[in-house]
Formats: sequence, structure tokens, C-alpha cells
Amino acid sequence: MIYDLHSHTNCSDGTLSPAELMALAARAGVDVLAVTDHDSTAAWQQLELCKAQSIQVIPAVEFSSQWRKIGVHILGLNVAINSEALKTGVAFQQQARRQRAERIAEKLHQAGLADTLAGAAAIAGNDNLGRPHFAQHLVNIGAVGNFRQAFKKYLGAGKPGDVKQCWAEIPQIVSWIRDSGGTAVLAHPIKYDLTRTKLIALIDDFIAAGGQGMEVVSGKQMPNTTRDLAVICQQKQLLASCGSDFHQPGQPWAELGCFPPLPEQCQPVWQHW
Repeated sequence: MIYDLHSHTNCSDGTLSPAELMALAARAGVDVLAVTDHDSTAAWQQLELCKAQSIQVIPAVEFSSQWRKIGVHILGLNVAINSEALKTGVAFQQQARRQRAERIAEKLHQAGLADTLAGAAAIAGNDNLGRPHFAQHLVNIGAVGNFRQAFKKYLGAGKPGDVKQCWAEIPQIVSWIRDSGGTAVLAHPIKYDLTRTKLIALIDDFIAAGGQGMEVVSGKQMPNTTRDLAVICQQKQLLASCGSDFHQPGQPWAELGCFPPLPEQCQPVWQHW
């Protein structure tokens, strides 16, 4: 059985529609798929209409948060989409996302770039605006040559369009997830580029907030990384999750269903459901 419990559609920052994602997952041999769009459950209604019978779809979301001024992501897996707790959480995060986008546009305007909010919104095609949409707009208008330059010149830390995150704190997010019947999982812990000491501190704070699991496998990663995260997961008595973190085709490090299996000593998160 292939469980891919981390993927995205164009309802957040992915490029495929929910129907296209499902079709690709079926071709990739995925048996169980969680669509974890950022701060949004908008894909779920479409997924209900297009589910391939060969694939079990898990209702899920990926919430943005912060820890010691560092952006971190918390997955809510197997949540009740229509629960009041989850609706409250998504509404809060969407409002925070809109406010941040407006502030980014204001700062870019001050830097001489007009109408970036409209441009980014047109690329997003929905209300789930983020920095990648601003970056693509800057590329489209010729302000920069590529995505990396957009962040290096305008959107990265300390740059003209840098706006600090205003997401809910981890305890609040974990509460929304657990109150909706879901499992709170720390997403891709290695991607935060923390020292081991800080990573352990993050995990301990996550557990103290009620966090229940951790992604031991995120896309194609080095075997030693998987082994190390498995040891931490076991020591901290966390449930283990795995996923591709798929956003778009053509990224071999994040292909649907293509990642190492969970080590045998891990307790898979799906056994908790």
C-alpha cells in the first residue's frame, strides 16, 4: 500500500486541479492520498466529485505557523472538514493570509512595483495568496529573471517586500486539528534548516502543544535522514507520516508516491485512525 499523505492542488500553491491530481495519483499507484493544501480545504468538495474508486482520499489541511520566528507547517490529517473547529481555523488563517498579501503589495508599491496584488491574485486564481504568486508575477512583468531572483531581490528576509508571518501559534493550530477529530503532524522537519538541538526543541514544543505525529519521510531524501528522523520519532513516541509534498509535475524530488518507505520501527499515523 502506498500512502502519500502530503500533496497540493491549485487551491493553494500546486499547479494541478483536484481532478488532475487524482488522475496522476492513480497513475502513480497511490492507494491512499491526503490533499494538504495550505490553510485551505477548498479542494475537498471537488475531490468528492472526482474521487477515483481505486484511491482512498483522506481529508486534510496544512496550516502555516511559526516557532521562534521561523515558519513551520502543521498537517491536520483525517480531519472532519465540516467541523466548526476546522472552519474557524481555516477562516483565521485565510484572513491572516489576505492581510499579509495586502501588506506585501503595499511594500512592493513603495519599492516602485505597482498593482502586484492584482497580478498575484490573477496567478493564484483563488483567495489563497502567497509569496510564490507574487514571485511569479514579478517574473511575468520582467522585474526579475526567475523565482530565485524574486525572493533574493524583493520577497526574502530583509528585502523590500518582506512581511513577517502573522499565522496562528502552534498550540492553537493543534487545538483546531484535534478538535476536528484529526491528527496533528509536524510537516517536513528537515526543511526548516535547524540545528539538531533546535529541531529537538521544536519537536518538544510541538508535543507539549498536543502534537501527535511527525513526517519521517518527505519526498526523496537521503537514507541517513530517514533513519535519523525515525529514531527521533521513536524516542519521542510520535506517530510517523510520509508524503511526497507534491506541488507540480517535473519535480523529481517530490513526485507523487515516490519516496522511501517508513522504517519498520515507526508506528504509521494511519494505524491511529
